[in-house]
Amino acid sequence: MVLTPERLILASASTARAAMLRAAGVDFESAPAALDETSIKREYRDSRRDATACAAALAEAKARAVALQHPEAVVVGADQILVAGDDWFDKPADLAAATAQLRRLSGRDHLLATAACAVHGETVLWQAVATPKMTMRRFSEAFLAGYSAAEGDAVLGSVGAYRLEGRGVQLFARIEGDHFTILGLPLLELLEFLRGRGLLGE
Repeated sequence: MVLTPERLILASASTARAAMLRAAGVDFESAPAALDETSIKREYRDSRRDATACAAALAEAKARAVALQHPEAVVVGADQILVAGDDWFDKPADLAAATAQLRRLSGRDHLLATAACAVHGETVLWQAVATPKMTMRRFSEAFLAGYSAAEGDAVLGSVGAYRLEGRGVQLFARIEGDHFTILGLPLLELLEFLRGRGLLGE
């Protein structure tokens, strides 16, 4: 008897994450999770827990929310929080907020607390976390205006208000960490898990 491969669902609306999986040849469906992230982040901030733990909790919560609707599938959730000093940044609401955020990050280091989690039914199968370190160069107001005009609303899907795979790379002086993780998904670790689960060729 030939077994039917398990369905793989990405519990994320991120176009960057979906693009990474497609480019890697992974067969998956997208089903973004409906989740109140604000309350979870507030809970972690109020209890002085770090952003990496919060990102891991959010990734798991997203995966579990979608797994409730698709208990037969392997569901992957992911989350990323930008941390600069004591500040946590969410995705900017509009281009003005994105520009203001980049102005605050200019010339500073920040971390990208990144987490992913795979769930089947009610069982957590796999988790991964990483914190790439990013150093923005100091850039002029003229550069920022030109960057914002060129990128437009495309940056609103990124917690950092930049797309490293595009013009956003010009914002940086130094980057320490895995490229895929910076884009929002620890892809190499995820592919290893998927191979072990029989969802990819050995």
